[in-house]
Amino acid sequence: MPGNEMDPQLARYQFRRMLEEISQAEGRGTELVTLYVPPGRAISDVLGYLRNEAAQAGNIKSRVTRKNVTGALETLMNKVKQYKQAPPHGVAFFVGAKAVGADRSENVAYVIEPPEPLNTYMYRCDSHFVLDPLLDMIHEPEVWGLIVMDRAEVTFGFLRGKRIEPLRNKQSQVPSKHGRGGQSQHRFERLIEHAAHDFFVRCGEMATELFLPQKDRLKGILLGGPGATKEYFYKEGYLHYELQAKVVQPLFDVGYTDEYGLRELVEKATATLHGLELTEEKEIIQKLLREIKKSPQGLAAYGEKEVQRALEAGAVETLLVSEGLHRKRLAFRCTACGKPLLRSTAEGPGAPPDAPPTSCPSCGGGPLTLERSEDLVTSLFEEATRYGTQVKMISTESEEGEMLLKAFGGLAAILRFGIGGSPPPALSSR
Repeated sequence: MPGNEMDPQLARYQFRRMLEEISQAEGRGTELVTLYVPPGRAISDVLGYLRNEAAQAGNIKSRVTRKNVTGALETLMNKVKQYKQAPPHGVAFFVGAKAVGADRSENVAYVIEPPEPLNTYMYRCDSHFVLDPLLDMIHEPEVWGLIVMDRAEVTFGFLRGKRIEPLRNKQSQVPSKHGRGGQSQHRFERLIEHAAHDFFVRCGEMATELFLPQKDRLKGILLGGPGATKEYFYKEGYLHYELQAKVVQPLFDVGYTDEYGLRELVEKATATLHGLELTEEKEIIQKLLREIKKSPQGLAAYGEKEVQRALEAGAVETLLVSEGLHRKRLAFRCTACGKPLLRSTAEGPGAPPDAPPTSCPSCGGGPLTLERSEDLVTSLFEEATRYGTQVKMISTESEEGEMLLKAFGGLAAILRFGIGGSPPPALSSR
């Protein structure tokens, strides 16, 4: 992560965890306020709307609800005033009093600048926060190149996450038919083929101009269209060789070659894209299993303790972290001998409780002081960055991803070199 840029996987993970935390808040009555401000919305208009709502809140009959709602609106207006204008992707506010049991409540306030642009303005008071506009942004905003074409037209675009971004449309001017006969027939057919060739060359040049600068971020290229033109364009090598290698097979049959064709192409390719993502995860988990089966010579580690030891030795080439891993890392220090102690504990709804340590194992009984608590995944990303380790977040949608979470505790590593010591017992793949 060069400079201050956050790893996209870590940013997505933290965004998802924030939404999980917000979704757990429940209010008594309509005491939780949700506000979505899209890019371009005037902050002065938003504040005017909130002042009107604050005035209306004075009519709420329940004294407790009235107090909580007016307090939430006051906090919300203070949060909104911190912005001179809406951020490029907009901003979402979640403010209110959540119930914490025993007829008590606790004030909460969250502000999120989403990873993708908001397309709606929303204000709502309810017993829960409204998260629907953000939930579709949880998944990785992968970038795919889109091409739909025939002899008459070509349209280029990007697929960013779930958003289709049209880039360029070009008409070919290639005649589709001619009425010439006799000696002129072959000459006109050659002219048509020459015009088609020139059009395909221009299509390849446009693809190079639009896609090649993005080749490192481009997951692949989806190529579609009616008829056999797309196959001819692909097989005859009109695309730059680096882009040619990224074309997803098989090519897709779609009925249109305009912006509607881009949407149709994405619809046709949905199952293929999902399969490609899962295939990549399957391959890396299978590689991990092969290394584990070579134990004790295998270049693999799993479980928090073994992976941490390998990280500290600089031995981890690829760190595999399950998206379902929800743990906190606790840093203690013994007040008697001064030695640090790291432990992790499960968190989230339904998580089994982990008993915290009560005494120092080094000196045999010194009391421990908690110095800090942080998200385990965030901490691992930071350590991996220091050691030049690649991190791969693994979903739980495939059998292999579920295995990583349940059999390996959601944490494993493929190593650059062995680290010695007693290896963990090998597991058989299933």
